[in-house]
Amino acid sequence: MRLPKPTRLRLYSQIFFFALFLFLLLRTEFHGSFRNSASEIKIPYPVGLFFQLDPLIGLSNALAAHALYRGLLWCLLILIPTMFIGRFFCGWICPLGSIHHFFSSLKSERKRGKHLLESNRYKRWQTTKYYILGATLMAALLGTGVVGWLDPFSFLVRSIGLSILPATNYALQAALAVLEHNRFGPVQTIGGVLHFILGSVLLSFKQPYFRQGIWFGFLFFFILALNFRVTRFWCRALCPLGALLGIVSRWSVLGLVKNPEHCNDCNRCLLRCQGGDDPIGGVPWRQPECHLCLNCVDECPVHGLQFKLFPAQTTAGANLQRRRVLTGLAAGAALVPLMRSTPGFAAEKHERLLRPPGAVDEELFLARCIRCGECMKVCPNNALQPALTEAGVEGLWTPVMVPRLGYCETSCVLCSQVCPTGAIWEITAKEKGWSVDISSAAKPVRLGTAFYDRGRCLPWAMATDCIVCEEWCPTSPKAVYLRPAEVLDAAGNVKQVKQPYLDPSRCVGCGACEHACPVQDRPAVYVTSVGESRSRSNQILLNRRKA
Repeated sequence: MRLPKPTRLRLYSQIFFFALFLFLLLRTEFHGSFRNSASEIKIPYPVGLFFQLDPLIGLSNALAAHALYRGLLWCLLILIPTMFIGRFFCGWICPLGSIHHFFSSLKSERKRGKHLLESNRYKRWQTTKYYILGATLMAALLGTGVVGWLDPFSFLVRSIGLSILPATNYALQAALAVLEHNRFGPVQTIGGVLHFILGSVLLSFKQPYFRQGIWFGFLFFFILALNFRVTRFWCRALCPLGALLGIVSRWSVLGLVKNPEHCNDCNRCLLRCQGGDDPIGGVPWRQPECHLCLNCVDECPVHGLQFKLFPAQTTAGANLQRRRVLTGLAAGAALVPLMRSTPGFAAEKHERLLRPPGAVDEELFLARCIRCGECMKVCPNNALQPALTEAGVEGLWTPVMVPRLGYCETSCVLCSQVCPTGAIWEITAKEKGWSVDISSAAKPVRLGTAFYDRGRCLPWAMATDCIVCEEWCPTSPKAVYLRPAEVLDAAGNVKQVKQPYLDPSRCVGCGACEHACPVQDRPAVYVTSVGESRSRSNQILLNRRKA
């Protein structure tokens, strides 16, 4: 039986792992009902699998939090083989790398052939990713998880999950609505069948909306467009995970052997090279840049290239300059105090900085969070959004709750289940404490406290009946309670209304009252982070010790 070519096996591997990634990303979503508040919804799939296999996430998490969150030890399955055979992960597994590989292959052969030697040879700017790696790891050592800004899996989940998929869902829903509302019966039937199929595979439980989603999409497509100029530009110049794997693979026992006596200088190996590692003859092969795509071996018409164990030929390293390495480390070290000396961290904490239930203390949260967007995508009410300025520069793209878009569901703890790094500690609905009597709960998780703006509240300022906030309050007993009062309307007539009050000892800061408030532009009730259970200092109630 004839075995398939190694490049075909690599293609099969890329398709499989990309399909697996896309499947897990689509499953990172709420599919069910909260009708029974005592039940706990769980996601049956390991949606954080690729993050657990990411050595960069594991290393930065260990440096920033001084501990390795459970599951991240699986990254050794990638790191250890890389030491022996090279950067197989980049060429065979990484879904973002596969996307770049695909778009790079769309370049015309004519253009590629014309500028072959100039465009696809190794360039000194490819060392940029190593300096980015040094800066982000130094920042992680000083306690911040900004590595998530450029980590390939965080970038991919954030781009697809918070931008591409919501836009796709909107377009498909609009197209299906046209079919299902068509007057022609067969067209309606086709629309219904498609809706049933797509509803179980691709469509969201409800249309998600994410702030900054359009910019995530623009950045994603811009990075993809760069592949038409430089093959796998992201992988060559920007990817810190690729830099880490390149450093680890420097001493691998598998290497490329060039047979110059067989080479006819056709340069076809260079034409299809994905990493810019110079597989052509006459120059050293740059092992840390090779993705093991095996295109060069497959393209060589005279079979002058082979990968062998313990090759006798010398290879070139990453070609790093000591001064630039020190500059990268210094930049990472300076980044943390610069970010934390601006408002948003400690000097001027934003009052609307509402973190997900189970989030650890803010300093540790910023150290662990990799800005991947998993918690935002899985939130059933679309309450979690990427931060812009609420947490300062350091907290860019970390999750914050925006009650006007959605509130925290009583028995939902999905965000804590999908967090890959422990920034949101995994809790149960029982530990959350909202599904039982608040007064009897041992220590319910509090996200903040609601406050009233009486100048905008209808019963207080406009002599108009409104009890929406009290109806929506999910705690038992309710944190919002009503008191009858006699007020004068515009004509001077006495009118009986029910005015809302809030008991701060019962409020958990879920945001349901703010979400439901009928005053649209700026709600009459709003939630701030004061009283959050994760902070001992950000409190409003004094708990006196019993004598």
